[in-house]
Amino acid sequence: MDKTDEDESNKFSLLAIVLDTNPSQRIVRQNPQLLTQFLDAIIAFGNAHLMQCSQNKLAVLSCHHHATDFLYPMPGKQLDIRQVDGQYEVFSLVEKTVKQRLSHIITNAPKVNAPCESLLAGSMAMALCYISRIQRSAAAGVKMHSRILVVTGSNECASQYMTYMNVFFTAQKLGITVDVCALDKTMSLLQQGCDITGGQYLRLTQLDGLLQYLLWVFLPDPQMRQKLVLPPATKVDYRAACFCHRELIDIGYVCSVCLSIFCKFSPICTTCQAKPRISKIQNRLSAKCNPA
Repeated sequence: MDKTDEDESNKFSLLAIVLDTNPSQRIVRQNPQLLTQFLDAIIAFGNAHLMQCSQNKLAVLSCHHHATDFLYPMPGKQLDIRQVDGQYEVFSLVEKTVKQRLSHIITNAPKVNAPCESLLAGSMAMALCYISRIQRSAAAGVKMHSRILVVTGSNECASQYMTYMNVFFTAQKLGITVDVCALDKTMSLLQQGCDITGGQYLRLTQLDGLLQYLLWVFLPDPQMRQKLVLPPATKVDYRAACFCHRELIDIGYVCSVCLSIFCKFSPICTTCQAKPRISKIQNRLSAKCNPA
């Protein structure tokens, strides 16, 4: 074995896919069959990632309106899957486990009458915890490259702003890339996370080609993407969300003690209950992206 083969044997990639399975998504409400198509595309994409290297690892998380659950690997005892029609055992295990777990989650999910927001920020935080655990259990001298792919059709939720920012900067510190595939509307907060961590953000206009876009844009490692012709990056909306109404703002007031941001002036900070000097600021990050 030469030095190159030895170096490759000490490397593997961990891909954590956060799939938004919330039935409140507009595209799912209009066509419930799309959820099945999305799931098939995610399974094929995950198997393609495992096929790239025998040491690669995969995790699939289901983001619902009430909780986050692992679809793969299955917590506890794994399913006993045998080879079917010459298919690789691991591929069969991924497909059967993901479909069985998702069916169980949807069946036992609490019923809601009104649309509920997806817990995307919490799901991404759980993916970070899983990546950290796998990293700690890796053998000495083994290098692990980790990334998170978020596939969602939900709307933007500014109420999870702080959790989003904690996840993004934690991922940046750990060297974990965050990619986002938006299936409906543009999501500025997730777009910020991709820019912070060096990931790829893509908003699909044609849902029929989901698997093709996943294989083209998100299957290559971040190091290889520099050599590929990918969709051009769009301007990132770096507006912050106020702590009072959780809405994105251009100009606001910042607390000099805890740095909380408010859209209206208040003599007492509702976050730290202090009476600091609250000054009016303009979002510099927004001005940086839009110098005009």
